[in-house]
Amino acid sequence: MKEIKIKCPAKINLTLEIVNRREDGFHNINSIMQLISLYDYLHISICEAEKTSIELSGDSDEIPYNEKNLVYKAAKLFLDKTGIKNYNIKINIEKNIPIAAGLAGGSTDGAGTILGLNILFNNILTKEEMHNLCASLGSDLNVCLEGGCLLATMRGEKVERLPYQPMPVTLIKPKNLGISAKEAYTKYALKQDKPKYHNTEKMIEALKNGNDIREFLYNDLEYAVFDDYKELQIIKNKLPHSIMSGSGSTYFVLEDLKNLDFSDDYLVISDLEFVQNGCELAN
Repeated sequence: MKEIKIKCPAKINLTLEIVNRREDGFHNINSIMQLISLYDYLHISICEAEKTSIELSGDSDEIPYNEKNLVYKAAKLFLDKTGIKNYNIKINIEKNIPIAAGLAGGSTDGAGTILGLNILFNNILTKEEMHNLCASLGSDLNVCLEGGCLLATMRGEKVERLPYQPMPVTLIKPKNLGISAKEAYTKYALKQDKPKYHNTEKMIEALKNGNDIREFLYNDLEYAVFDDYKELQIIKNKLPHSIMSGSGSTYFVLEDLKNLDFSDDYLVISDLEFVQNGCELAN
């Protein structure tokens, strides 16, 4: 038996601007995404067997441990692509990234699965081939595989490295509120007024010049869902400079804020920072 441990970082959207709706139902975006020091961990083991099997387990009761899980889909896609057969694959998911939070928890686990299996099977795929698998599975996997600060375009699967600017991060999430990407994008589509601030372009320029990026933080999906949820309005009232990540419901500030005055209905995670790596081997 061979085994490995992979650390899978969360991401935040420093900007998220919707360009247009695609014919396949997804949306083209311009988004600057940054990986942060909040990690899920995958414990992956493989051993030869009479037939191929994938077994998932974990410590969260909020996710499925079957073929509906992106980790399972990623493992199956890896096996299909490589033609590897007659192995028992076991993956235990140690969840630390909140579920349905706009932090790419499922996507980073999927990307980490592809990376971990590739290492266990002696790097059978090139990095480009791994990125192709990630792109076929979802919108944020490529970001989580690559790491650092990235410009994500198309539906999020095309990524380009941007200058890295280290900063602290504090997350605030309503514990009982998750917002799906489908809901957020649908509500954005229904908005009559769709402001165009071009903050992604402005932030790229600030990053290249080493200037402060905080004035350019922006998210079209926050604009889409904000009026519908009192929980989000409470965060914004307390922290006017906070911004929602992804489709929510997590907000973030680029400061290390401790002892924030939020009720027990909110999860606050401080002592985080930007990181330069994506999914990688854990120590």
